[in-house]
Amino acid sequence: MPASTLFSSLILVSGLLSPSLAALYTNPSQLPRLTYDYIIVGAGTAGNVLANRLTENPKTQVLVLEAGVSDQGVLAAIVPFLGPTLTPGTQYDWNYTVTPQTGLNGRTFPFPRGRMLGGCSSVNYMVHQYGSSADFDKIAHLTGEPGWAWNNIKQNIYKHEKVVPPADGHNTAGQYIPANHGTNGILPVSLPGASQAIDARVIATTQELASEFPYSKDQGGGDVLGIGWVQSSIGGGKRSSSSSTYLADAIKRPNLSVLINAQVTKLAKTGTVDGKPSFRAVHFSCDQNTNPTVVHAKKETILAAGAFGTPQILQLSGIGDKADLTALNIKTIVNNPSVGKNLSDHVLMPNIFNVAGTASLDGLMRDTTLFSVALNLWNTTKTGTLANGIVSNLGFLRLPKNASIFATVPDPSSGPTASHWELIVANFFLYPGVATPSTGSFMTLISALISPTSRGSVTLASSNPFTKPLINPNFLTTAFDIYAIREAVKASKRFASAYAWAGYVLSPYGGLSATSDADIDAFVRETASTMFHPVGTASMTAKDAKWGVVDPDLRVKGVEGVRVVDASVFPFVPNAHTQGPTYLLAEKAAELIISSCQ
Repeated sequence: MPASTLFSSLILVSGLLSPSLAALYTNPSQLPRLTYDYIIVGAGTAGNVLANRLTENPKTQVLVLEAGVSDQGVLAAIVPFLGPTLTPGTQYDWNYTVTPQTGLNGRTFPFPRGRMLGGCSSVNYMVHQYGSSADFDKIAHLTGEPGWAWNNIKQNIYKHEKVVPPADGHNTAGQYIPANHGTNGILPVSLPGASQAIDARVIATTQELASEFPYSKDQGGGDVLGIGWVQSSIGGGKRSSSSSTYLADAIKRPNLSVLINAQVTKLAKTGTVDGKPSFRAVHFSCDQNTNPTVVHAKKETILAAGAFGTPQILQLSGIGDKADLTALNIKTIVNNPSVGKNLSDHVLMPNIFNVAGTASLDGLMRDTTLFSVALNLWNTTKTGTLANGIVSNLGFLRLPKNASIFATVPDPSSGPTASHWELIVANFFLYPGVATPSTGSFMTLISALISPTSRGSVTLASSNPFTKPLINPNFLTTAFDIYAIREAVKASKRFASAYAWAGYVLSPYGGLSATSDADIDAFVRETASTMFHPVGTASMTAKDAKWGVVDPDLRVKGVEGVRVVDASVFPFVPNAHTQGPTYLLAEKAAELIISSCQ
């Protein structure tokens, strides 16, 4: 989607946006105090949940430090279909870049992360699920803590989620299972709010090829397998972010302070408690030319800076691999080689097809007149194509039980009800980093590797906190990952060859025409990139485990007064677009924090 064209149109309607949040500070001098009960680093998906839940007690003073800008007045962070214009290469993105990937022909590319209130929940594509029940059961097994099991964690869905009607008000019977969802929570979630021309073909394919691509009645109840209707963090035709929901609900409370443009540079040791170093001082700066401001937490410091920001801050604070820290002249206070390791992410592989006619959405993205009409419709009614996310259907699928890879490699999925790959159906040219061709109509079937075995790392490039870390996801460096993504590409081609697509799908585009395994592998290595779902860099493990960064209560190992509450604690990437699991994690964390400090 050509961001430059769309952003030029957005400026024209900026005056139609809601006013700024009330108690939001932009300068450290505005803060009412420098000591709080809790300091939360990051106003993203998880951080804003904590800000809301912890300040429900009016006696609890909370400070949230956000490195980015406000989301207020940013139309693209409100209009659902415009999500892809927010990253990369904008002020709303951290603008990270991966190191050259050996499994992807040495390529490097952007790895978007939200740098504004709401974090990634303000810039992502809004797909909202919670993963397989097997994911959480496996976490409970790995940590020895039954509280993380699905039957316990799923209870947080009902206080988190508020299912609302789709923007177009259509009858949603048969498109989801109401009993799996909440109706009185904080975050509005809905089914697709604008019908797309290919929706009926997708559902017809699940009937025609039911053995390989079965229909899913609902992917939000712990059973992810099958293809169905996407559930999105959208309500009333607008994005539901953690900022527009959890934070907006709490921001007027006098016991909550939120400061933007405040990048945390390190946590500082303030003493020793029970033989462990205590880190209750937080240093932050507005820019690298400004002396840091120091704030203190009486109860806990909570890192919610994400899978890249959290390990970076820990390492800058002297918590990490001693060899790595010593090389950068950083004094090691806690030697923990697990910090920043175990990075895992879903791999995105776009399979693009040439299609007939003008029913695809490519024309909308090229024609400023069509786009202006759609934007005016959204502005006046909050309906139409722009009130929807970019896809209506997706599904999670498994390799066959007799797949040859399983003769030599154990099944890496979290369980038999979990998936190996995901199919996402987009009715336009969707190839991150590549501009839409000036002519032609397209459909994209994204194959996403959901249970990768490759693991990477996040390490410091410098002791300067304003230098971006070295991010190496180590994509496609194991036999299973290469096999699974290859088979997913083949399956996507079988999906598009169903009779349901007759007269619409014309031919594979570009390298998708490859047929041999070697040629498909070459196509994948030259094309694949990230799904933007990093986890694992501050992994949760059992209390007595010799590896890992946090205990099952999310306290940092070997440290007093610090917890991590973000996707970095997941020991493996879930069967979901990760904002849903992260919300459940944050709700659970709030319970743990409140109960431990009463």
